Amino acid sequence: MHPLTQALGIVYSDAFQQYDFGPTHPLKPTRLKLTFELMRAVNLLSSPNVKVSEPRVASRDELALFHDEEYIDLIQKVSRSGEGFLDLGDTPAFKGCFEASALGVGASLAAVDLVMSGQVAHAMNISGGLHHAHPGRASGFCIFNDPAVSIAYLKKKYAVDKVLYLDVDAHHGDGVMYGFYSDAGVLDIDFHEDGHYLFPGTGFTEEIGEGKASGIKINIPLPPFTGDKPYMELFRQIVPAAVRKYKPQVLLLQCGADSHANDLLAHLQLTTKTYCEVAKIVHELAHEVAHSRLVVFGGGGYNISNVARTWTSVASVLVDYVPPKAVPRDWQKLFEALVGESAPESVSSEGEAKQELSADAPPKQTAEILKDLKRRIPALA
Repeated sequence: MHPLTQALGIVYSDAFQQYDFGPTHPLKPTRLKLTFELMRAVNLLSSPNVKVSEPRVASRDELALFHDEEYIDLIQKVSRSGEGFLDLGDTPAFKGCFEASALGVGASLAAVDLVMSGQVAHAMNISGGLHHAHPGRASGFCIFNDPAVSIAYLKKKYAVDKVLYLDVDAHHGDGVMYGFYSDAGVLDIDFHEDGHYLFPGTGFTEEIGEGKASGIKINIPLPPFTGDKPYMELFRQIVPAAVRKYKPQVLLLQCGADSHANDLLAHLQLTTKTYCEVAKIVHELAHEVAHSRLVVFGGGGYNISNVARTWTSVASVLVDYVPPKAVPRDWQKLFEALVGESAPESVSSEGEAKQELSADAPPKQTAEILKDLKRRIPALA
């Protein structure tokens, strides 16, 4: 067993601020800067186990590993004018959207390269995790799908046969799942709010993959207001068993922070406690089955204080770092200047979920989800 404190590569640039749909759009690029600055403020970036790296821009050929050539052409065209919408209205074009999107994909590929070349054990791209984009269309604030491109890149450049893609964003990672729905080389496990209540309206338990991939797409649609305890009970029952049986060579974790309580667009009730436990289990599995290879992406998250604390907490777990309990005052001032709201006082958010809402997701519902999955997926039985 390797020590669980090997180096973490964090791929970051302030240029991530250029992925910007405008001041009224819920996806705020300031969340990325504030996350990185919180990591700095709590001295995580000063740890000898953390290496900060610059991203690169993904090439057109790399984007075409998952996306259609005609679609790439379209994004290049609208990027020059900055006009129009790329889907039904959630994802507007903006000037430079091609370059900004290609940088986000390139950051994820840089994270993959850091891990696969052995420079670090784990890597993280907080600007990534844009899991809704399809080969030929944008969707849900996502222009290019960096996790999907990363999977295709792992297969092509590193001849990886088996990848775990684990997604804990509140929204179902439809672009990734359908993109590899019949691919037995991708174990896709997706915890999300039930599509009856939330975009994109997919990811039900009966969606288990097809052909040789049947049984290795595992969707866990959770009732609104599911809190830490039932979530982690399901996670522990499903993820370790499926991963150990499948034995992936590299683990990818999409770590959307919109499953956190009090998000502006979703209704789950998690706190940093669950995100830390998820990170701990995935971290240990990476060392156990995949020679430590783990790449973490960001994702959704529309309550900026929760995004910054969640991803700082996850990164801390990966290098066994214990951040201070109190949020440093300098960061609070930066947060208040950029967001115009009161800053959080604690790095941890335990106790911030509304318990009366969590009670609305009875254990019976989560037990039924597990029973249904075990009936459909042999690896879980």
